[in-house]
Amino acid sequence: MKKITITLALLIVSAVTGMGQESKKELKPALLVIDVQNRFIPLMSEEDQNVAIAMINWSIGIFRQYDLPVIRIHHTTPGHGPEPGTDEFAFDNRIKTTENDPMITKTYGSAFNKTELDSLLQAEGINTLYMCGLSSVGCVLATYMDANNYDYKAFLIKDALLSHDASYTEDIEKIFGAIDLNTVDFMLEMGKGIKVTE
Repeated sequence: MKKITITLALLIVSAVTGMGQESKKELKPALLVIDVQNRFIPLMSEEDQNVAIAMINWSIGIFRQYDLPVIRIHHTTPGHGPEPGTDEFAFDNRIKTTENDPMITKTYGSAFNKTELDSLLQAEGINTLYMCGLSSVGCVLATYMDANNYDYKAFLIKDALLSHDASYTEDIEKIFGAIDLNTVDFMLEMGKGIKVTE
């Protein structure tokens, strides 16, 4: 929390004082909801499921409150599925995304690998990503790590992640400094109108 507070303070000071000669761009976030599909949810820890689905929906609600993009990420493996258009491929019906939310289909761990995700984000001017879904030790983590390679600022959302072992999810949240939803809400509220250095 201390690191996040310091980072936000620096962003605010930079925006207000205009320090530095670098060009500035508006902070534009999006939420990635990753692989919460009917094929995979049953494979996740029940302990994670009990909390994560509610927290994913809370995350979606916060992004809708600020009129920010919610992007659905679906996984399929050629020859192994789940096949697009099937019930297994669909998101769990408890997840509150809609057909109007953009959808990316991936065949690798990272949602950036050989998909249109980067192009979609660039077209919308998105430069900051918040991530939830599964698996915290697989596709979410791969996407989070890859986001840096594509010059996005990325955050994992605490308690909105799942894996096959709840202790692994907890370890990932600690190692990568996952932020709670109150902090996400605060960051989105404070980020309105802030300019960040390109």
